[in-house]
Amino acid sequence: MTQKSKWLAIALVAVLGIAGCNGGGGGATDTVTAPTGDKLTTSDSVEVMVFEGGYGKDFYEKAAEEYKAETGVTVNIVGDPRIDEQVKPRFVQGNPPDLTYPGWRFDHWKAVDDEEVMKLDSVMGGKAWKSEELWKDTFEPSILKLGYGSGGQYVLPYFYSVIGWWYDPDLFATNGWTPPTNYTELLALCQKIKDKGMAPITYQGQYPDYMISGMLTPWAISVGGIDQYMKMQNLEPGAWNSDAVIRAAKMIRELRDMGYFQSGATAMSHTESQSEFVNSKAAMIPCGTWLYSEMENTMPKDRKMKFFLPPVLIDGKGDPSAIMIKIEPWFVPQAAKNQEHAIGFYKYMTSKEKAQQFVTEKGTLMAVKGANQVDLPMHLQDAANLVASSSAIYAPQWRDFYPAMYKAVETNITKLVSGELTPEEFGAECEKAAEEIRNDNRVTKRTIE
Repeated sequence: MTQKSKWLAIALVAVLGIAGCNGGGGGATDTVTAPTGDKLTTSDSVEVMVFEGGYGKDFYEKAAEEYKAETGVTVNIVGDPRIDEQVKPRFVQGNPPDLTYPGWRFDHWKAVDDEEVMKLDSVMGGKAWKSEELWKDTFEPSILKLGYGSGGQYVLPYFYSVIGWWYDPDLFATNGWTPPTNYTELLALCQKIKDKGMAPITYQGQYPDYMISGMLTPWAISVGGIDQYMKMQNLEPGAWNSDAVIRAAKMIRELRDMGYFQSGATAMSHTESQSEFVNSKAAMIPCGTWLYSEMENTMPKDRKMKFFLPPVLIDGKGDPSAIMIKIEPWFVPQAAKNQEHAIGFYKYMTSKEKAQQFVTEKGTLMAVKGANQVDLPMHLQDAANLVASSSAIYAPQWRDFYPAMYKAVETNITKLVSGELTPEEFGAECEKAAEEIRNDNRVTKRTIE
C-alpha cells in the first residue's frame, strides 16, 4: 500500500463520518484572515494557554520569540499541568485566551456544541505559513479529521501519540526473551519473567485510561474486529456487553489472577508505575509514546526502551496491525480577542520546519505531513514503522465525545482488576453506562463510520 493510499484507508477506517445531532451547532465565525509569514507591525499580543505535560512548554515559548521576530507580535505562553482549571473560568467569564491546548481534562467538544469554539474551515482553506500550499493540505488528512465535528473543523491536531506496550531491549536480550506478538506468547513470557523474580507487567492504576487503551480496547478489537470497536464508540445497544468486551475483560482478569501484574500497581500514579518500569522492577508497561520524554530526567543512564503492539489473540478476528493513536487538541475560542494572530502563530507552529523540530527535540510524532521524516530516536522507530505499515489505525474518539461514560468505564475496569466485578458484570456495567448516555438528550451524539 502506498503512503497516500494508506492514509486514505486510515481515514475510512478510523475517522470519516463524524456527525453531530441532538443539539449543538458549534461556533459561527470562520472569516478571520490569518498571517502567512509577511512582516507585520502591531502592538497586539496573543495569549496562549497550554497544558504543560511531558513535553513542557519551552518549545512553545521559543516559537513565540521567533514569531515575534517574524511579525512583531508578542505571544505570551501560559503553561501549567492543570491549565484546564485556569481555562474553564475564563470561558465562563467570556474572556478566554486567544489560542489554547487545555489538555485532556477539558471537554472541548462540549465547548464546540456550546458555540464557544471558532470554526476554522475558511482559514484552513487559506495558505500555510510561507507556502503556496493550503494550510489544510499540510496535515495528514486522517489525523486532521479527528478535529472535525458538528459540521466543521473546530479542533486542530499537533503532535500525536501512539499507544502500545514497552520493554527494555537490553533486559530482554540478556534473558533471552522476545517481545510477544500474541496472547499465548504473552502468558508464556510472563511466567518466565515471574520465575526470575520480576513483575511481568506494571500499570498506572490511578489512571485506568492506560489499561483501557493498552489492554481492553486492543483485545476487544482482536476478538471482534474494528467494526466491533466502532459499535462501541457509537454506543450501539449491546456493544459494551458483547462477547468481545467480556473476552477482553477475561484476559485482563486472567493476567491478574495468575499474578502477572505488579503487586500494588492499582494504587500507583503514572509516574510511580513508570518509574518501576524504567528501574527494571517490572518488565513491560502499557503507555503512549510520551513515555520516554516523561521519564527521561529520572531514569537510569543508558536506559533503553522499545515499543511493541499489545499482543493479540492467535484466533482473533481483528487486524493484528491495528494500532491506536491519540491527538492533543488545539483550538481558537470564539470570543478570543486576537483570533488573527492566534491562527497565525499556530500556522507558524505547524510549518514543516517547526514540526520537524518538535519531533527531534521532544521525541514524538507529528500530524504535519513530512514532519516524521527525520532520524527518529530508538524509542520512536518501531512505533513510527508500525503506524506506517498498519492498515487499521484508530482513535478513541468516544473518550472525548462522552467523558461521563469514559469515567464510568475507568471506574469499572478498576473494579474488574481489584476483583469487585467479574468480566460479565464489567460488561453489564459498561453497557449500563452507555445506555445512560444514549438516553440523555442533553448529550450530543456523534457517529463514527
